[in-house]
Amino acid sequence: MDYKLEVVVVPVSDVDAAKKFYVEGLGFRLDADTEPQPGFRVVHMTPPGSSCSVVVGPVTYDPATPPAHRANYQLVVRDLAAARAELAGRGVEVGEPQRMDPRDGGTFAFFADPDGNGWALQEVREYVGATL
Repeated sequence: MDYKLEVVVVPVSDVDAAKKFYVEGLGFRLDADTEPQPGFRVVHMTPPGSSCSVVVGPVTYDPATPPAHRANYQLVVRDLAAARAELAGRGVEVGEPQRMDPRDGGTFAFFADPDGNGWALQEVREYVGATL
């Protein structure tokens, strides 16, 4: 049995602001923006080159009472400097690279969406230390 992670639901307070951030800021492809039932909006977006998508809309919260814990996600890139530059060019505030480990896969840069959901960019050029 294969188990494939293909969709992640991101909790947001404003679906339109989240859609703008992910599509315009991060360059995700807009796959769908539907309302299958009244009051139940689903906005489905996919990062360039990814087989896993992000969905916003079905899980929303009142900004006056945000959840105690926010979600954290990670995007893997081959060139962290180029990815940071691309996102900065779109107005996304991405932190400076942090080298957590000198081996491949040990360098990260962090940013957050408008709702405070944390994102990391991880530079991985080749997978080491594990058989795939």
